[in-house]
Amino acid sequence: MTGTATRYLYLVRHGEASPDESGLTQAGRRQAALLGRRLRDVPFTAVHHGPLPRAEQTAHLIGDHLENVPLRVSDVAGDYVPYIPEREELPAESADFYLRFLAGATDEEREQGPALARQALDLFTGPVDGEEDRHELVVTHNFLVAWLVRDAMCAPEWRWLGLNHGNAALTVIRYAPGRAASVLVSNDMRHLPVELRWTGFPPESHI
Repeated sequence: MTGTATRYLYLVRHGEASPDESGLTQAGRRQAALLGRRLRDVPFTAVHHGPLPRAEQTAHLIGDHLENVPLRVSDVAGDYVPYIPEREELPAESADFYLRFLAGATDEEREQGPALARQALDLFTGPVDGEEDRHELVVTHNFLVAWLVRDAMCAPEWRWLGLNHGNAALTVIRYAPGRAASVLVSNDMRHLPVELRWTGFPPESHI
C-alpha cells in the first residue's frame, strides 16, 4: 500500500466480558479504564470499535481518558471469522483440530467474515497520505487482532489461527512508507495489575 506518512495502529481486544457477553464484567471495566489511562497522551485521530456491547463499552471507557477523539462504530472492527482455510493449507498434524474449531461457522459467516477481513486490511493497514503520522486505535476481538498481526508478519492467511490476545492487552503495528510492517508491541499488559492480566487466554497460558 502506498502512502507518504507512517500509520501507528493500536489494537486492543475488549475487556473481560460477562458469561452471556452482554457487556463487561467489573474486572473488564477496570481493564478498559486502566488502558485508557495508559493511552491518554497518544495523539489518536480516531477510535474504531466493533458494534457488540463488550467492544463498545471498552471503547467508551478508554475514550473517557482521551481528549476530543471521535469514537466510530464499524462492522469491520467486529467479531467475525476472517479466513477459513482448506485442509491442504494447514499443517497435517493440526488440520483436524483447526477444521473442527471452524466447523460451526454458518454459510453466511463464511461469506461475510472474509469480506470484512479484506475491508479491515484496506481500512486499517498501510502508510497514510499526508505529511503527518497517524495514530489509530481499534477496539475489537481476538480474531481480528490475530488477522492483522498475521498480515503484518506476512504469514499465510490461515495463520490467524492459534494467535491469542488477552483482554485489554495492547498490540501496536507500525506501517512506514517504503518499509515492511513492524509489530512494535504485542500483548502488552503492563498497565494491568497482576490480578487483571491473562484473562481471555487459555488457562494453560497463564504465567
